[in-house]
Amino acid sequence: MADKQDILKRKKLFVLDMDGTFYLGNRLIEGSLDFLEKVKSKGGEILFFTNNSSRTAPFYKKKLESMGCLIDESSIVTSGDVTIRFLMENYRDAGVYLVGTDLLRESFARGGVKLTEDDPDIVVLGFDTSLTYEKIERACTFIRNGALFIATHPDLNCPTEDGFIPDCGSMCALVTASTGVKPRYLGKPYKETVDMIKLITGKSDDEIAFVGDRLYTDIAIGVNNGITSILVLTGETSLEDVERSQVKPDFIFDSLFALGQVL
Repeated sequence: MADKQDILKRKKLFVLDMDGTFYLGNRLIEGSLDFLEKVKSKGGEILFFTNNSSRTAPFYKKKLESMGCLIDESSIVTSGDVTIRFLMENYRDAGVYLVGTDLLRESFARGGVKLTEDDPDIVVLGFDTSLTYEKIERACTFIRNGALFIATHPDLNCPTEDGFIPDCGSMCALVTASTGVKPRYLGKPYKETVDMIKLITGKSDDEIAFVGDRLYTDIAIGVNNGITSILVLTGETSLEDVERSQVKPDFIFDSLFALGQVL
């Protein structure tokens, strides 16, 4: 326990997942606010990062406030933000057909992405809770015609209070089944996300810890990039899942509250 405490106490930034880690649906997970207070009392920082690209930072700020968590909008980043940065750095002049919610479209437009409905250079697929057959049909046609296929994140399911619902990865599987083309995924667990987090926080690899409930995103981003990963058992992953998985977290805690007790 002493070694565990020493490693975790040296962390200056905890990158927190949201759904299944801090809250579940519209319900705050017990002890989450206590964890925030503990980190702040030790001089640490919190950055919320969610792969859920159906919403944007202003929405999540209001949601967190409704649960009693007061945090600056600058402390919330989504896979949509990573995708915007990736496009502006690598494909600034490209026309983009976006399959996403109205909130995501507004965010892309504000970020300078050139959105188009016709003959795009790139198709971007997000977690579109307003998905229609027409959107999927157009995306598949554009991809068959040579458009690059990018996805905001690879999550297959999104946890809710009532169970799991299909997420971006499942929607991408449909497009891939039709076109034979796999997307370039962004968000967690990919390096572009780590690069953006380090850029906006100024923290180094050894100062950061990723915390979440999903092995193939929240934990894999740490494992793949040499950064401490912490699994909490409040979401989709059980200890049995960890035993079966090739992706192993550095630490496992029952909840954020339990993690806070060793800081």
